[in-house]
Amino acid sequence: MLQRIARMLIKEFLQMLRDPRMRVAIFGIPVIQMTIMAFALTTDVMNIRTAVLDMDKTPASRELIDDFTASRYFQVVNVLASDQGIGPLLDRGAVQVVISIPANFQRDILSERTAVVQLVTDGTDSNSTAIALGYAGSVISAFSDKQQAKRLNSRGTTISPIQVGTITRAWFNTNQESKYYYVPSLIATMLLIFSMLLTSIGIVREKEIGTIEQVMVTPIRGLEFILGKTIPYMITGYISMTIMLLVAFFIFGVHVKGSLILLYILSGLYLCGNMGIALIISVSAQTQQQALLTSFLILMPCVMLSGFMFPITNMPEPIQYATWLNPMRWYLVILRGIVMKSIGVQVLWPAILAQTALTVSFITIAASRFRKTLS
Repeated sequence: MLQRIARMLIKEFLQMLRDPRMRVAIFGIPVIQMTIMAFALTTDVMNIRTAVLDMDKTPASRELIDDFTASRYFQVVNVLASDQGIGPLLDRGAVQVVISIPANFQRDILSERTAVVQLVTDGTDSNSTAIALGYAGSVISAFSDKQQAKRLNSRGTTISPIQVGTITRAWFNTNQESKYYYVPSLIATMLLIFSMLLTSIGIVREKEIGTIEQVMVTPIRGLEFILGKTIPYMITGYISMTIMLLVAFFIFGVHVKGSLILLYILSGLYLCGNMGIALIISVSAQTQQQALLTSFLILMPCVMLSGFMFPITNMPEPIQYATWLNPMRWYLVILRGIVMKSIGVQVLWPAILAQTALTVSFITIAASRFRKTLS
């Protein structure tokens, strides 16, 4: 088995790299596109997942929480008992904003001192963070005006204005630089485009040039053929990824905070899943043109429904469930978690499990359809 796969690998590498233009397309174009778009990319946010830490537990603090809940922007999904729970929630990406109301909040309001509310944000997506903070500022400002009106009505005289101040902190990406969000996302996009387009023409090219008949008469099995078609593109994908990570570090100053080994292992899982989709396309198409057009039709939804450009929580619920079948969605969770948050398997395991299930399913379907083609 290993000897048959090895000969398939040699054939694929020779066929893939003998053309100088193909070498440029494999190693040069993804890096150039990632660099250009990273410079160019510098999007209304709804249903912001929010956790609440109320250490005051007074009518005033509950009223402020109700104001946040009543707004159409914040969705309270967790109530914390102490500040120890903030870090784990943000690490898992379970919430995007934590509203922390300190003790003596109501007393400060009644004594006409500035009451302070702390807003802790995820910070990985600087654009969404800025929008969320703007919404929070509007809610708090409206709350201050409402408290002022209540006191004015009760006293009927001019009183000093009530002030509710905010202290904001980004848990990750402290300076809110967009490059830390866009550059890793562009790496995921380039890997998707590279692995999908090149692999999708792998088998159909054999059909067009007539060498598929030679493969059919060899003792190679379907899974071995699929591995022989996949591994060369995985290796070149790793090379392209390495080059893009170096560009991200030396040009944009984006470095991997977490485990580089874990990132490479899980990137291989992502590449395998993409290539599994591409091979399903390839065994089903009759011409390279059909394969490429089908790949383009799949690429756009994969990118748009990955959470790269638009938050998944803003999408209609049926679309959110559909994104579970998108390998790029789970890879972005993994990539941002390792690169920006320095978290590991203990937090990323749901995304890793989903990515593994998709990869195994796509590769199995591709191998099964190839066996049907041979028959």
